[in-house]
Amino acid sequence: MSGFFKSSIGRKVAMALSAFFLMFFLIIHLAVNITSLFSEDVFNELSHFMGTNPLVQFGLQPVLIFGVVFHFLMGFVLEIRNKKANGVAYAKNNGAANSTWMSRNMIYSGLVILAFIVLHFIDFWFPEINTKYIQGDMSGMHDGGFRYFHELVEKFHNPLRVGAYVVAFILLGLHLAHGFTSAFQSMGLTAGRKKNMQTFGKLYSIIIPLGFIIIALVHHFNH
Repeated sequence: MSGFFKSSIGRKVAMALSAFFLMFFLIIHLAVNITSLFSEDVFNELSHFMGTNPLVQFGLQPVLIFGVVFHFLMGFVLEIRNKKANGVAYAKNNGAANSTWMSRNMIYSGLVILAFIVLHFIDFWFPEINTKYIQGDMSGMHDGGFRYFHELVEKFHNPLRVGAYVVAFILLGLHLAHGFTSAFQSMGLTAGRKKNMQTFGKLYSIIIPLGFIIIALVHHFNH
């Protein structure tokens, strides 16, 4: 296994697999959050189920955290190794002629997204862990009703925080636009299917971030 991760192909495959996992998680996360635009009760019920189900909490959640950390660490490793491999020849090449701006700056968009994830954890995950496992309150209740919807809309009251979310999701979209196709290429995508995957990747990289942006803006202006 260690030999697999030492090879360039092995690292790229591992990076692609972690990307697929995180992209699937984004779909689930958006599906749950978007219910907050239509039904407070449905959002509260789904949030309570996800927040108290043992399989989600002690099975899927640790895997998700590992996937996020692994994806970013592997991305940094690949970026450093690519630059070392290219060396002086890299400086002589006109990168803009052979690649997109985003493909050359994935590391920077990744750092911004990582900073956003830290903010997201501070906003939602840390308080949730504190309430459930430190204070010992697994009821999900506050003032006679579920607290999840109220906590969500309160986080989108501050325009600076909403602005940070919007910028982060725009960068996430750009990151996905390149990363989606790259992940499939690492897994052996054939040239004949590349165009279809690029089209699907563009749609995914627009719809998913736009959905999160709409949620933030709607709750902000309806506050």
